[in-house]
Amino acid sequence: MLAPAQTEAVTGSGTWASPFSVSQAISNQNGSSKTVQGYVVGQPTAATTVITSSYPNDYAVALADSPSETNPANMIYVQLSTSYRSTFGLQSNPSLKGQAIKATGSLSAYFSHAGLKNPVQMEKAGGTVPPDDGGGSDGGGTTTPSPYDGTYYNPAIGKTGASLKSALHNIIDDHTELSYDAVWDALRHTDEDPLNSNNVILLYTGRSQSKLTNGGNPDDWNREHVWAKSHGDFGTAMGPGTDIHHLRPTDVSVNSSRGNLDFDNGGSQHSEALGNYFDSDSWEPRDEVKGDVARMIFYMAVRYEGDSGEPNLELNESVNNGSAPYMGKKSVLLQWHQQDPVSDWERHRNDVIYSDYQHNRNPFIDHPEWAASVFN
Repeated sequence: MLAPAQTEAVTGSGTWASPFSVSQAISNQNGSSKTVQGYVVGQPTAATTVITSSYPNDYAVALADSPSETNPANMIYVQLSTSYRSTFGLQSNPSLKGQAIKATGSLSAYFSHAGLKNPVQMEKAGGTVPPDDGGGSDGGGTTTPSPYDGTYYNPAIGKTGASLKSALHNIIDDHTELSYDAVWDALRHTDEDPLNSNNVILLYTGRSQSKLTNGGNPDDWNREHVWAKSHGDFGTAMGPGTDIHHLRPTDVSVNSSRGNLDFDNGGSQHSEALGNYFDSDSWEPRDEVKGDVARMIFYMAVRYEGDSGEPNLELNESVNNGSAPYMGKKSVLLQWHQQDPVSDWERHRNDVIYSDYQHNRNPFIDHPEWAASVFN
C-alpha cells in the first residue's frame, strides 16, 4: 500500500528528474516533449470515457494526480506505441492500476483530450519496470536498463532530443580506429555464423559463407558500407570508412547493386538477394535486417558530427543524396527500427565491437527507445 506522501502529485519542470504533474501536463498541451508522472487510473476509450476493468486492449492508459481520481477532465491520456503495450497496457498488466508511472513524450491531444503521445521513455515511478517487460528488445524501446547505464551511458540518462544526441556523441566519439585491411578479420569475428564458426552471415542475402571467401569475384563477400561511403565522401579513410558498426559482409554482386542508394521502400526484387527491393534511387533490405540497417544508420548520424576533421553525417527525408553527407529516408528507417526489433545476435555483435575492437557501442541497440527521441 502506498504511503500518504506518495499519493501527492509531483510538480516539476518536465524533465525526467523533475517531471510534470498531470495537472501541469493538462495545462501545457503545446506539443513540447516533457516527462509526466501520475497514477494509472484506467484506460481511455473516448474523450470522456475511461474504463477501470475488463480492458479491451493495450493501446492507452489514463494518468491522474490521485490514484482514486474518477473525473476524466483531471486525467491525461497516454498513447502507448507498439513497443510499450506489452509492458504498460492494462489488458496485459491490470495490476498497474493505482501505480505511479513516468512517461516522456509529446504533450498533444489524444482522443480529443489532453494527452501525451509518442512516448520515448516510460518507467514505473519507483524506477522499476513490470516483471513482464520485454527485455528491451523491441524497436521502439522499453526502458529496461542497459548494464552500461551506470557507467558508459551515465551522461545520457534522462536526456532527450538534441541534448541526448549530443551526450551520446560525446560518449561514442573517439573510438579505437581500424585500418581498412583490419576490417576483414574484424568482420570474420563480428559476423560469425553462430551455427558454423567457419562462416560469416551475409547481410542482404542471409547466406552463410566461408570466412575465407572474401574478395572481388561475384560470389565472394566484401565489405559493405551500410552508410554509403560516397555520402559524405569519406571513402575508406580510418574513422567513418572503417567503422565496423556499419560495415558488414555482403555478396560482391549484391553490394554492387546496392551501390550508394539511399534507403526506402519499394522497387523490384533483387534476383539474387530475394526479399531485397531496389530501383534507381533506393534500396529496401530484407525484413530480417531492416532494423539492423536502421540502427547502423542512426549510429553513424550520431557518431560523426563534423568534429576532428570528420564528416557531419545527418538523416533526411530524401533519396538521391549523392555525395552530400546525408542519408534517407529518416521516416522509413524509423519504421524499420520498429518493425524489426533488436535481436540477440545484434546485441552480441555490439558487445564484440565494444570489447575487442573499437571500444564504443551502438546506443540504439542498447536503448532502442532513444531513436525516436533523437530523430523525431
